[in-house]
Amino acid sequence: MASAAHPVTPGIRTATAPLRRTGGEGPDPSATTPPAGGPQAPVRAGRRVPRFVWALPPVALLALVFLYPLALVVQQSVSPDEGGTSLAPYGDVFASESFRSALTTTVWLAVGSTAGCLVLGFVLAMVIAFVPFPGGRAVAKFIDVFLSFPSFLITLALLFIYGNAGLANGLWTDITGASSGPFDFLTTPWGVLLAEITYFTPFVMRPLLAAFSQLDSAQLEVASSLGAKPARIVRQVILPEALPALAAGGSLVLVMCLNEFGIVLFTGAKGVTTLPMLVYSKAILESDYPAACVVAVVNIAISVGLYSLYRMVSRRVGA
Repeated sequence: MASAAHPVTPGIRTATAPLRRTGGEGPDPSATTPPAGGPQAPVRAGRRVPRFVWALPPVALLALVFLYPLALVVQQSVSPDEGGTSLAPYGDVFASESFRSALTTTVWLAVGSTAGCLVLGFVLAMVIAFVPFPGGRAVAKFIDVFLSFPSFLITLALLFIYGNAGLANGLWTDITGASSGPFDFLTTPWGVLLAEITYFTPFVMRPLLAAFSQLDSAQLEVASSLGAKPARIVRQVILPEALPALAAGGSLVLVMCLNEFGIVLFTGAKGVTTLPMLVYSKAILESDYPAACVVAVVNIAISVGLYSLYRMVSRRVGA
C-alpha cells in the first residue's frame, strides 16, 4: 500500500530536498543565502579603528608639554650667544672647573645618600617588621604619609633642631653658658647628606616592609630553634629576601638624590654646588642660558641612564 505523500508548500524547501544546482556547479546561492533584509540577515561589522589612532592624543599631549620644551633646551644648548649652531657651549662648560666640581659633588652626595638610606632603611624596616613594640603599625602607616612630605619641610625641621639658633645649640648654650653651640654643619656637605638621608630613607623602607610582610615567619622560628644567632638569621634568611627591594629602592633613591634641588637650597650650603644648583646659577644669576642648558642636558642624560638602570634592576629582581 503506497504511503500518502505529504503536501509541500510552494516556495518553502524541505530539509531533505536536494539543493538545486546552476549549470551543474556548486549550490544555488539563493538556496543557501537568506534573503537580504530578512530576520537572519548578517550584520555588517563596522570598520575597526587602528590601535595607533588611540595613541595619538596622549602622544601629542606628551610632545606638547614635555618633548617640545626638552627639544628647546637641547636646541639652546647648541646655540651660542654669537649665533648659529655650534658645540662650543659644551666645550666651554666641560672645560670649566665649576662644572667638574658640581658633577663630582652631585655624584658623591647621591652615592653617599643612597648608601646611608640603604643601611638605615634596612635596620629600621627590620625593627618595625620583626620587633614587636607598641605603636608599630602606626609607625608603618606613618612611613606612607612621610612619602608625601616635600623635601624642604624636612630641611626646615633639621634647621629648627641643628641650626645656629636651633634647639640643640640653644640647649648647649643654656647648660654651658657658651656664646654659641657646637652644631654648625647644616651649611656644609655633611648637612646636605644628613638631610637627604633623612628624607629619602622612607623610600627604601616602603618596599622593604612590603618584602618583609611576605617572609614566612616559620623560617625565622626554624633558624632560631636550630641555634642560629640573630646576626646569622639576618645574613642568611632576611637579607636574601630583602635584596630585590633593596636594589629597587636604592636605584630609585639614587635617581632622586641626583636631581635634588630643594634640600641643597634650603640648607643654605653656599659651598655645595650640585648640577641642579649649577643650572639655577647659570640661568638665573648669570643669565648664561646656553651653559645652563648644557648642564641641564647632562643632568637629564645621567638621570635617564640611571632610571633605565632602575627599571632593568626592578624587572630582574621582580620588585
